[in-house]
Amino acid sequence: MSASRSDATPETGGSATRRQVLARSGAVGLGIAFTGALSELFAGTASALGRSGYGPLVPDPNGLLDLPEGFRYQVLSREGDRLRSGEGRVPSNHDGMSAFAGPHGRVHLVRNHENRPTAAVPVPAVAGITYDPAGKGGCTALTLGNRGDVLSERVAIAGTAVNCAGGHTPWGTWLTCEETEDRAGTNGYTKDHGFIFEVDPVDPRRTGAVPLTAMGRFQHEAVAIDPGRGVVYETEDAFLKPFGLFYRFLPERPRGGLGSLRAGGRLQAMRVPGVPDLSSIQETGASFDGVEWVDVPDPLATQTPIRLQDFGPKGITHAQKLEGCYWGGNRVYFVSSFARSADGSAADHFGQIWRYDPAGRRLTLVVVFGPDTDVQLPGESPDNICLAPSGGLMVCEDGNGAQHVFGVTRRGEVYAMARNRQNIGTPEAPEWGEFAGVTFAPDGRTMYVNCYTPGTTFAVTGPFRR
Repeated sequence: MSASRSDATPETGGSATRRQVLARSGAVGLGIAFTGALSELFAGTASALGRSGYGPLVPDPNGLLDLPEGFRYQVLSREGDRLRSGEGRVPSNHDGMSAFAGPHGRVHLVRNHENRPTAAVPVPAVAGITYDPAGKGGCTALTLGNRGDVLSERVAIAGTAVNCAGGHTPWGTWLTCEETEDRAGTNGYTKDHGFIFEVDPVDPRRTGAVPLTAMGRFQHEAVAIDPGRGVVYETEDAFLKPFGLFYRFLPERPRGGLGSLRAGGRLQAMRVPGVPDLSSIQETGASFDGVEWVDVPDPLATQTPIRLQDFGPKGITHAQKLEGCYWGGNRVYFVSSFARSADGSAADHFGQIWRYDPAGRRLTLVVVFGPDTDVQLPGESPDNICLAPSGGLMVCEDGNGAQHVFGVTRRGEVYAMARNRQNIGTPEAPEWGEFAGVTFAPDGRTMYVNCYTPGTTFAVTGPFRR
């Protein structure tokens, strides 16, 4: 994640074919090669969108968020405002987020803050839920009433660092991930960082601030849990070579439950025989049987980062910018945001979505983002992704120029769902912060999304089900 964007681009609305996007942008943008992948990804969802999505975006007179006609937004929280708990101010750098069902129609939101030592507004330290007093990252939790009103907002965990994404557990907690490998004594930290922490969205003191050390110390991005087997899959967002790995954690207590991940387990990294770098695979539908899982020699990376450790003569499989990770059906999906040969990747791409089938030990490339595909995203670097209850994907854009939440229908049409209008640059050189943390309420009627900077959490309502 990054905090500023440049190079203004025109507003985008409605759906777009590859030819239309190329005509609008005058350049080759991102695209998706589907080849049947969308129908698989969206299996079990309703197909509610027409060929034009929800229509063109309507400029917001308040200069915050453009939405299609019939949709409206509510600002739930803004960076720098007072937390309703009285613990301090709303922290900076709103990132990954998830929504949990509460009683009487309430919704609990847990929100990451990707704060580095230079963050403008740190997560306030709170006794009992602070890991490292020198850490400025963490999570905040909001409780919303059945009418969408904010009932409470408080610190959920503090003293962590660079909390980027994470994932929800089947038992209703949030796993927040530190995207850093800084050790104690670096950047003023008093403890090692690079861990996953469990956060209870209802009562954070039940989970405290305990690092799940057996799950590894590395540049964590996102996690997804197999609800049947209890296996936890983890992505590593390494921008520069050596690139990150795709991991699985085999817990000692696979049946799960609050605090179960503290009991420990085995951390393993994925090896695809004959494929040292996933970027080298460019053909949608390419499939690999016999995927191997290799024990990580030193999960705490006491001397050497995990991705540099010795995995034996066969090596291990790497990939640049492994980010989103989610469980769907009986398989896990994970995203490589991009790969650049100039950075050391085996090949270039603008994003891949991979599927791993644990039962068959089979890895398949199901979606490819790239300049020569049939459907184009009029932006770059898709980041956070979630399934929309109405059918299709919602994709947060993290690139240059104007920043959008894009929808992708089951047929592959791309449409703009939202555009950030908060200019953090100047009138002469405008810049817009990226979107992050897109998620839906348990009933599917509200979309929640963050603007990274200035940190803003929106609730979007409208005719999501048509």
